[in-house]
Amino acid sequence: MAVDLGASRTRIHLKNHGLAVDEPSLAAVDTRTGSLVAVGSVAARMVGRTPDHIRVARPIASGTVVDAELAQSMLRHLMSRRLAPIWRLPSTMRAIVGVPHDSGPLTRRAATLAMQGLGIKRVELVDVPVAAAVGCGLTVDVPEAAMVVVVGAATSQIAVLSLGAVVASTIVHVGGDAIEHAITEHLLSRHGVILPNGAVRDIYLRLSGAEAQPMAVTGKDVGSGLARNVAIDAGGVRDLIGTPLAALIDGITGVLRRSPPDLVVDLADRGIILTGGGALIPGLDDLVRSATGMPVHVADDPHLRVVMGLAKLAEGRGAARTPKDPEPSRVDIGEQPVGEPDEFAPVA
Repeated sequence: MAVDLGASRTRIHLKNHGLAVDEPSLAAVDTRTGSLVAVGSVAARMVGRTPDHIRVARPIASGTVVDAELAQSMLRHLMSRRLAPIWRLPSTMRAIVGVPHDSGPLTRRAATLAMQGLGIKRVELVDVPVAAAVGCGLTVDVPEAAMVVVVGAATSQIAVLSLGAVVASTIVHVGGDAIEHAITEHLLSRHGVILPNGAVRDIYLRLSGAEAQPMAVTGKDVGSGLARNVAIDAGGVRDLIGTPLAALIDGITGVLRRSPPDLVVDLADRGIILTGGGALIPGLDDLVRSATGMPVHVADDPHLRVVMGLAKLAEGRGAARTPKDPEPSRVDIGEQPVGEPDEFAPVA
């Protein structure tokens, strides 16, 4: 089992079964009873539409499990229907989970505990940049440079790799969420309009083309409280996006400065790979190309590269493991009670 625990989406790939789970990393909880109301795409539809006693939360932030109990419940219900036919002996399964590079022991333990709630006995942790590089088909176990930028929802992980390990890296707190926040604030301050959840991402994706036309969007007027249409032009959106992306560009150039000259020369030929859902941010590849003078490539299906890299590693077709704990990236968490599939009851 390969598990990509992202702040935006959770993806699980099963050997011989393919991508089994690809759902938003969201859980709706009834604060009066503490019970789980919904998870995944069902919970996503509830954002901004719930009464006061229903809270929609992200148990995973910046690739880190921040609420192990809620994450376990979310994973259990996301997997219940998809995996019920084969979920009879979870203790015989091996889970490979992506974690941010240089993550501390608490982060690593939290990822392990999230799997423990499913009864999985063997858990291995792999650096997300390494998994992304393997998922992109890069050769990471040779003395040649590979550079990946994993642009997530809340953070971006930047790394130069060689011989299957990270040589230089950084984590920048800029991702798709920062872009959406910049557009939201612009619409509020300039037009006095608040857009519904999910509408902002559609804006910058629809305006990403070179010849994109102005588009009309509908939001809530903060003065009258009524719905109102406003027109947005592509040039203005691109200017807004450039401001938060400056920190990401600084992170990329900083990693290159800390990298050995031989690897930087390699990258001048091989280029930089952009992965993660945020790799599709319009103009990002051009910004990186302009700042570094290097070839920049956006991976095919960039949002799937991490989980597919983890899947390759799980099947033994890639090389890499978190160098921090060479041996006990595999964590034995002891025997856990194993239930039949019908114990994973669907959410009410």
